Amino acid sequence: MNIPTIPTNTMRTSGAERVAEQVAFHRTELSVVLSLYGRMVAAGEWRDYGISCLREVAVFSVFRRTAEIPLYRIEKRPKLRAKQGMYAVVGANGQVLKRGHDLKSVLGVLERKLIRVVE
Repeated sequence: MNIPTIPTNTMRTSGAERVAEQVAFHRTELSVVLSLYGRMVAAGEWRDYGISCLREVAVFSVFRRTAEIPLYRIEKRPKLRAKQGMYAVVGANGQVLKRGHDLKSVLGVLERKLIRVVE
């Protein structure tokens, strides 16, 4: 007896199968984000991260300590591509710090935290 198996990334709706969509960061996007993350870890600002790939948004969360709420969330929302831009940096309080079409320019708001005055 053959029992049909359904891959974990598909959903069955009324006899028809369809692939469940999931937003994720591309390798080039992750390279840019992890480059910034590495520099912030070296500066002692950040200590941990988490990645969530959901149905409408992919989130890279940055933590100072593992048990805390994220300091920043770097979000990718493809549905906003034609409007405000699909990349956003969100602060711990939920405020959008910067939004745009280019990931490097959006991450610039976090790059400024690396620049410190040397006395």
